[in-house]
Amino acid sequence: MTASSGAGAQAEGAAGRGTDDRPGTAEDAASSATKAAPAPEAVDAAVAKATTMLAERTADLQRLQAEYANYRKRVERDRLAVREQALANVLNELVPVLDDIGRAREHGELTGGFKSVGESLEGIAFKLGLTQFGESGDPFDPTLHEALMHSYSADVTEPTAVQILQPGYKVGERIIRPARVAVAEPGGDAPEHGGGGDAATAGEEPSEGGDTSAADGTGER
Repeated sequence: MTASSGAGAQAEGAAGRGTDDRPGTAEDAASSATKAAPAPEAVDAAVAKATTMLAERTADLQRLQAEYANYRKRVERDRLAVREQALANVLNELVPVLDDIGRAREHGELTGGFKSVGESLEGIAFKLGLTQFGESGDPFDPTLHEALMHSYSADVTEPTAVQILQPGYKVGERIIRPARVAVAEPGGDAPEHGGGGDAATAGEEPSEGGDTSAADGTGER
């Protein structure tokens, strides 16, 4: 065998080995990808699981947000209630002083320096939220009025506060003191009690025969 024949054989061997070592064709790659892809049922199950978890986490977050919002509202409500209660306690102690100032004004005694001090005190109390209520002619409301006097009148059609003896005071919706009033109910004079008086009076009226005999002392015994 010549040298040229040996070289040709080596070349053919190398070419054969190169052909065996080449990567797979496009069909082989597609086949491998098809074998590696998950089944559609598995994909649907994974998506459903992820959707459920997302819904649960979203619900948890919404619940936490609602609880926090309710907590803030409760804290704010309690803070306002404590403030209003403390303010009511202070103003409640000032009500008798305000009554004295009002009586002095009615009698013309609110003058000079006392007038200035009294009006300043009233202004501070009202600035703090104290409200005065109760007007003559208001319908009687037991939640707002305290009846100290009672009468009947043909001028009213329902129980009415016809006179304000002492005004009422409140802070917001909290009643510090109800208005003290005289109440009139519909009707004329107060109804008479003890109908026996009329019967006795009627019994005193003379009747024919019987009373004459009694007067003469000749009645039958």
